[in-house]
Amino acid sequence: MGSPVDILIALLPLLTIAFLMVGQYWPATRAMPVAWIVAIGAGVLGWGMNLTWIAAATINGFITAANILYIVFGAILLLYTLKQTGAFDAINSGFASISEDRRIQVVLLVFLMGSFIEAAAGFGTPAAIVGPLLVGLGFPPLAAVVVALTGNLMAITFGAVGTPLIIGMIDIFKSVPLIKEAVGSHGMTVSQWVGEIAVFAASFHVIVGMFLPFIGVAMMTRFFGEERSIKPALEVLPLTLFAWGSFSVPYFLTAYFLGPVFPGLAGAMVGLLVTVSALKAGFFHPDEEWDFADQEQWPSHWVGDIQPGESTTQDDSGMVAADGGVVQQMPLWKAWTPYVLVAALLVVTRVVDPVKAFVTDSLFTLAWENIFGTGLSGDFALLYLPGAVFVVVHLATIALHGMNVEQVHATWAETIEKVTPAVIALLFAVATVQIMLQSGEATNTDSMLIVLSESMATVAGGVYPFFAPFVGALGAFLAGSNTVSDILFGTFQYGVADQIGTSKTIMLGTQAVGGAIGNLIAVHNVVAALAVVGLVGEEGRVIRLELLPLLYYGTATGLLTLVFSYALFSGTF
Repeated sequence: MGSPVDILIALLPLLTIAFLMVGQYWPATRAMPVAWIVAIGAGVLGWGMNLTWIAAATINGFITAANILYIVFGAILLLYTLKQTGAFDAINSGFASISEDRRIQVVLLVFLMGSFIEAAAGFGTPAAIVGPLLVGLGFPPLAAVVVALTGNLMAITFGAVGTPLIIGMIDIFKSVPLIKEAVGSHGMTVSQWVGEIAVFAASFHVIVGMFLPFIGVAMMTRFFGEERSIKPALEVLPLTLFAWGSFSVPYFLTAYFLGPVFPGLAGAMVGLLVTVSALKAGFFHPDEEWDFADQEQWPSHWVGDIQPGESTTQDDSGMVAADGGVVQQMPLWKAWTPYVLVAALLVVTRVVDPVKAFVTDSLFTLAWENIFGTGLSGDFALLYLPGAVFVVVHLATIALHGMNVEQVHATWAETIEKVTPAVIALLFAVATVQIMLQSGEATNTDSMLIVLSESMATVAGGVYPFFAPFVGALGAFLAGSNTVSDILFGTFQYGVADQIGTSKTIMLGTQAVGGAIGNLIAVHNVVAALAVVGLVGEEGRVIRLELLPLLYYGTATGLLTLVFSYALFSGTF
């Protein structure tokens, strides 16, 4: 354990992030560069890092951030492509036609559709997409935001085709010799080990998430229903459990057999198919449809600039065009085809060996080995990263959906506008963590994160596993991202597990779940979700409500972590 001065210096970058983003409401684009400067100061003054190591760690962080941004850009590019072509209107209408019961719509659109969007795109997109869809169906905008933020927790850990675990853990742990060597001594590569972490994360989610669809419905009926009760939610408990099971079986099996890339996609796609089929066959419909009270009875803070029910859908046959005419709505098979192509290409490029060898060839990989002689290395696999798949499918969709030049231009403009704020935030967030990680390698001492891990282990002792999910949630709350939470605290959680003698694999699985939990109250996620339904200014009200599912999920996950660590899987690495 370091001295009190060492601990304080190591904490400074994290305290800076907390103070600026939570205390002063600074956006991450301003707070993260300041945190990077503070990390440099901590590295130089507290750890004696020289400028060569500072520069190398920063560049390594920038390369890792570029990998994340490439995936985010591609995912959001395809998302806005489908918005431009009307594919999302078609998908929305398809769900709305199944039932007018708001409880069923929450299960389909929030839990299943929201999970699919999270699995494909991640980074706060589900609430920003699903919220307006719910408002278009007639939900109060505040209710739409609250339930949209709640429903896709199980997919967040594997969001954006596995980015939190692939970038947030695999890439980071490969850059930490201590972890890489320890994993190797157990006969595994870092990638194989993170595959095991993914299985534990999926296990936590499957068990704790059993009531997640029900919680989304209960939040709606309790806080926005005319009777303010969870009784209407109990009427659809069989449906929520069926949807959970339809999602969870393929979700867990995919995590177990294929690793962290596909669980969210597989769970959402199979869950949607099975649940929609059951509903169309007449199963799980409650005796009476449930709806909100008349809008005249709603409190004023439920509605902002956008009125509920404003939708482009005219009837079952067409949509209203800008000139007042009717445009034939896109067939569902055509609307879903781009995402089916994404899933197929991801499988082919990761499972079919000749294709995988081609896309991972050094010819298509930009690499910087031994940066400034420090031994640090970073690479950018142009064709292998999921961003390439999204861009290819975007290009195919231009032809498939018959997009014109104006639509393509609007798609790219919206995508750039959405991604640009994330560029500076991610570059400096990852660079900050890399400086904290490499501070020990630069000076042959314990790094800042190791010092913090030892201190936490000393204070919390053997009960620390209970608090591990809340540490992950804190990271996502501060940074607004499961991926960045894993980057910030993954090595920290590893260090604590090592210090108290519990399973590091289980602890990192808990971290991965905790990072998902924190997205419920991540400030910029909440702001983005409120902005698209015209309710900016209600952030505090939303965060207070989201604390309920956060406390449930965090507490249950913490208790399971204790049981897994000390009883069921105590011998796990």
